[in-house]
Amino acid sequence: MSTAVLMGGLLAFIARLITGAQGHWRGCAPKAEQRIYFANHQSHLDWVLIWAALPHDLRATTRPIAAREYWTKTPFKKWLTTAVFNAVYVARQRSADEDPLEPLVEALKNGDSLVIFPEGTRSNKGEPMPFKAGLYHLAEQFPNVPLVPAWIDNVQRVMPKGEVVPVPILCTVTFGAPITLAPGEDKRAFLERARTAVLAGRPRVA
Repeated sequence: MSTAVLMGGLLAFIARLITGAQGHWRGCAPKAEQRIYFANHQSHLDWVLIWAALPHDLRATTRPIAAREYWTKTPFKKWLTTAVFNAVYVARQRSADEDPLEPLVEALKNGDSLVIFPEGTRSNKGEPMPFKAGLYHLAEQFPNVPLVPAWIDNVQRVMPKGEVVPVPILCTVTFGAPITLAPGEDKRAFLERARTAVLAGRPRVA
């Protein structure tokens, strides 16, 4: 068994130990098909939490999006994101003629599933910020790939923005019903509908 596989198993165990990493499949069942999972973004633990909540056989084909400038700063970060998570790198700083979606499009063409955070940055405001256009363009180019919304709950209390030491708190990932881009649907309307689909997984306050 490779070092990367062992590290992946260890990280999944740690994530479950600290957060519980409970996955609730309310709108769909975990299935070995190509998907784009899109979720709210609150901390660096978001991707790990979703990854740990997925069944083991789905992890190998489900790839996160990682900021190249941050995740290649050190040899360990680069090894972690390439060998363990098989991340798709995107550049925050790029030339005017560089398509930021190109690496994601290539991954989808190869049959991989993706986990993306359409807000584009982490937020501590409770509700997701307005979604950026990337999810819309991917839905346009890959109409047959289901878009699965996910709400990550409590992770901001485990590791809020700016903190480096996690605190044990029970966290959940609620997977909703897949959505698709409707024929002729306006970009703004689609992105708001996608954001609403993520919010629909938020636990109701009694």
